[in-house]
Amino acid sequence: MLKRLIEGGDVQVNDRPSKASYRLQKSDAISVSIPAPKTLSVEPEAIPLEILYEDTDLIVVNKPSGMVVHPAPGHFTGTLVHALLYHCQDLSGVGGVLRPGIVHRLDKDTSGVMVVAKHDAAHHGLADLFKYRPKDQLDRRYLAVARGRFRDDEGTIQTSYDRHPTDRKKYSSKFGGSRQAITHFWVRARYSLATLLELKLETGRTHQIRVHLADLHRGLIGDTVYGGRALHRWPNFLKQFPRQALHARMLAFRHPISGDWISCEAPPPDDFQALLDALQSLSETQ
Repeated sequence: MLKRLIEGGDVQVNDRPSKASYRLQKSDAISVSIPAPKTLSVEPEAIPLEILYEDTDLIVVNKPSGMVVHPAPGHFTGTLVHALLYHCQDLSGVGGVLRPGIVHRLDKDTSGVMVVAKHDAAHHGLADLFKYRPKDQLDRRYLAVARGRFRDDEGTIQTSYDRHPTDRKKYSSKFGGSRQAITHFWVRARYSLATLLELKLETGRTHQIRVHLADLHRGLIGDTVYGGRALHRWPNFLKQFPRQALHARMLAFRHPISGDWISCEAPPPDDFQALLDALQSLSETQ
């Protein structure tokens, strides 16, 4: 924050604007002006949405990769929230001005199924489902392309979980932590250089799948944060895949108002399917 104030000319040294690189002297007189807070607002934007289910209580969409879920520094337009406000006119206010209706989220580059609440009662009900995750009321399935080959056809990864102690933008299971993270996986296809997995989250920690696969030294293809460096022997289509190869394939849940069982699925998007096709073709030639 202080750097932004300096860059905005709100910090003066000896009655003159200062630079962040300036080294203060004992005799310097420093004055700081705190700008008035800006009013936060999110304006609806006419962004197309792929709607999988909708009623008066909630809406389920297929979020494309590259779309940020809610406004944040660097992303104050073009988010899923902007698109939803245009389509729905109104959303639950529980999430606040910048996150109306948002109960759970997907990373910017993760595609797939998301549910959003239209009013507060639906929001509270969905929030309880995602917090307590009763097995007979919530089921989330993902598809992931992980580097290397898996020996076991299925398995469970269970670890402690917390923020990385030195890189606060990352999470880790390597440094202890008071929370637990549990991921179940099934091998759906084996290729010469990678494996297609289906995964089910028993807990919903931030970056959980990405971290757990990295723990196995099987990071996601395209994941520049947790996936590790591309190998020299990889073909270009693997080295250049532009995002983490993760897709939220299915979301099923007990409707918080009606009690109905709602199940929504989204097939892999074109880039994900093209990656699978290229892996299959490569495997057939080796």
